[in-house]
Amino acid sequence: MFLAALLIFLGIPAIAVITVARLRANRPQSPSADVTARLEAVENGLQDLQQELAAAQERLDFAERLLSKAREERRIGG
Repeated sequence: MFLAALLIFLGIPAIAVITVARLRANRPQSPSADVTARLEAVENGLQDLQQELAAAQERLDFAERLLSKAREERRIGG
C-alpha cells in the first residue's frame, strides 16, 4: 500500500516534469529570419491601421460635434 501511494505522489508528478522538460528542449530557441521579417511586417501593418483608425475616430468625433451643434442651433432658433 505504501509503495502504491509513493508511486502516485512521486511518480505521476515526476512523469509530468520529464514530459515538460522534453517539450521545452524540443522547441526552437529563436524564430527564423523569415518569421522575424514577417512578424515585423505584420507589426508595421498593424501600427499603420491603428493610426488610420485613430484619424477616422477623430474625424467622426468632429462630424458628431458639428451635427449636434447644428441641432442645438435649430432648437434654439426654431
